[in-house]
Amino acid sequence: MANQIKTTLLLGVLTGFFIFVGELLGGKSGMIIALIFAALGNFFAYWFSDKIVLKRYRAQEVTREEAPELYSVVEELSRNANLPMPKVYIIPEESPNAFATGRNPKHAAVAVTSGLLKLLDMREVRGVLSHELSHVKHRDTLISAVAATIAGAILVLVRIAQFSALFGFGGDDDEGGGLIGLLFFIIVGPIAALIIQMAISRSREYYADEEGAKISSDPLALASALSKLDAYSKRIPLTRATETTSHMFIVNPFSGKSMMKLFSTHPPIEERIRRLKEMARI
Repeated sequence: MANQIKTTLLLGVLTGFFIFVGELLGGKSGMIIALIFAALGNFFAYWFSDKIVLKRYRAQEVTREEAPELYSVVEELSRNANLPMPKVYIIPEESPNAFATGRNPKHAAVAVTSGLLKLLDMREVRGVLSHELSHVKHRDTLISAVAATIAGAILVLVRIAQFSALFGFGGDDDEGGGLIGLLFFIIVGPIAALIIQMAISRSREYYADEEGAKISSDPLALASALSKLDAYSKRIPLTRATETTSHMFIVNPFSGKSMMKLFSTHPPIEERIRRLKEMARI
């Protein structure tokens, strides 16, 4: 229920931004046009945000015949978690990472990079997939995908506003309020996109670690995987990663960039590992 409320709020934010920018650009007529686009944006964000993210990372769906070991692990963990079998994807990226997406457990997908499969042994891969299936089970995947889509849409609106300010468009405000509003949005828009990206609470990652460890019955496997993923993701950047989708991954693809640590959606790896080791001792 909490994630459903968050999703509704995020879609409302998208509508508000579209209407705000539409009015600045074209007055009342622009606001009406923006409202239509917002309705379409909401529809696509809800129904197709997962497909947009998978396409963004060139994820390729694999079958049991194409990746038998990976597929079997997902199948086993899905049974442990009482979940329908999700679709399984491999992302052609050397940087080791993974994420889950989908609007509900019946329409879920888990994706791992080819680099992750090379780096981790199957016990560690199992730990990572248990974490991702925890996100599926608790429906974190919808809000993650919607947040990524909306943050991206806001950045597109910022670019439109920049173009409009450059060429002097600003609605029908004779006193220049429209232009001031555009300039305000150009400054605030990227910050708003970042806040939406960070709407996925760090506590959800801790919870997914804990629940994932229960699904796999092997907290140390996930702890070992996180240690390797953290080290290697800093050495090998995720080339197609964007700030608006970084919160979806099991480890932050920007963890090697010092400035991104200030705005990280992920809790410290060291603390995540400590908690998992503590679970193993209980």
